[in-house]
Amino acid sequence: MSQTSPVEQPQALSPTKPEKSEASHQDQSAAERRRLRRMSILGVVAVVLIGLNLRAGISSAAALFHDMQLFLGYGPFVAALLPSIPTLVFAVAGATTSGVVRRMGIERTILLALALLTAGLAVRGIPSVGVLMLGTVLAMCGLALCNVTMPSFIRQNYSHKTSTMTGVYTITMSIGATAASSLSVPLARQLDSPLLGLAAWSILGVVGILVFLPIVLSAKRQTTSTDQERVSPWALLKTSKGLMITGFFLAQALFVYAIISWLSIILISRGMTPEAAGVMLGLMQIVSVPASILLLTLANRPGRLRTAMNICALAAMAGVLCLLYLPLSLAFIGPVLIGIQFAVFPLILVVISRSGKNAAETTAMSTISQSLGYLFSTIGPFGMGLLYAATNGWTLSLWLLAGVAFLQLLLGIGLTPKFPGRKTA
Repeated sequence: MSQTSPVEQPQALSPTKPEKSEASHQDQSAAERRRLRRMSILGVVAVVLIGLNLRAGISSAAALFHDMQLFLGYGPFVAALLPSIPTLVFAVAGATTSGVVRRMGIERTILLALALLTAGLAVRGIPSVGVLMLGTVLAMCGLALCNVTMPSFIRQNYSHKTSTMTGVYTITMSIGATAASSLSVPLARQLDSPLLGLAAWSILGVVGILVFLPIVLSAKRQTTSTDQERVSPWALLKTSKGLMITGFFLAQALFVYAIISWLSIILISRGMTPEAAGVMLGLMQIVSVPASILLLTLANRPGRLRTAMNICALAAMAGVLCLLYLPLSLAFIGPVLIGIQFAVFPLILVVISRSGKNAAETTAMSTISQSLGYLFSTIGPFGMGLLYAATNGWTLSLWLLAGVAFLQLLLGIGLTPKFPGRKTA
């Protein structure tokens, strides 16, 4: 009895070691799955907050351009240059984004972008024309980095839900723009300064940083295709797809930023109050939210992307004509139709997100289309300001915008296949 018990005891105990090891491995796997699930949910919240930030910085200024000129006393050249800064900076800073992403990674690049955006918005509260310009440049550098990087972030983390996440991102952009357009003038009145009304939107940037920071800290420095491969954005211009995407992005950006920059001034020049003009700017952004949802749903159906893009371009042309010829009592019709045109942005982002075989190619396509598109679209807001100063009216500028919308219509037809089986090279 005494001889067998030492032998039987280890036989009874030996199987428990692998059981404990297997249980420990299962616990670790479950903990990892929970962590990934939390990061995924946090990523969705971050996408929403980033979307809210991106257009708020532009739309808040657009609603206050008239008040800022009266407050600071700058002349017509600065008045034309100020709304042109975003697209110009998007072009220059956006062209460097691929290199920044290769060095820092996607998550760290987005965090840097949010920091630049928040700092730029905050310093615009200082009552100085030079500081206003500097803060605008700084904030737009942050927007440029986010503009180019977000399609790759979505492609990398939500590849199975690209259209859905792109829709969430762009719809929240519209919501942020709507809030900024509608609330900036009343907020500036409460703070007794249009510049403080601008700077107040930096609070939203701080919230975005706090939410995105855990994602950066938890993200491992992955050796993904973005890190391993270097895809030249310029080489994509040798393809018909690259040219079509870049041309389409240029046309829609020129139209959208020209309208965002000058719609309030156009309506004020026709006799509308600044508060009512800000509401019209907000109405335009509000319409873009359901329009984006409906047109994204339509575009996800086989062969319907062209239809969705055509609806946007036709609505843009009709909206401009309404601004030209309808009486002030019906002034809301133009912004409503133009709000439908704003839904074209998520459509072109979906095209960009799906354009590459991996995140590196997607980043390259996003870089070249947005940098060149925004560079040449600067003609829109800057040119409209100069034309107004030269002609003392908006007729010529608005007819030229209608022509840009028609060009967008043609490019959309060339970019999208008529039948689902046919692809643009």
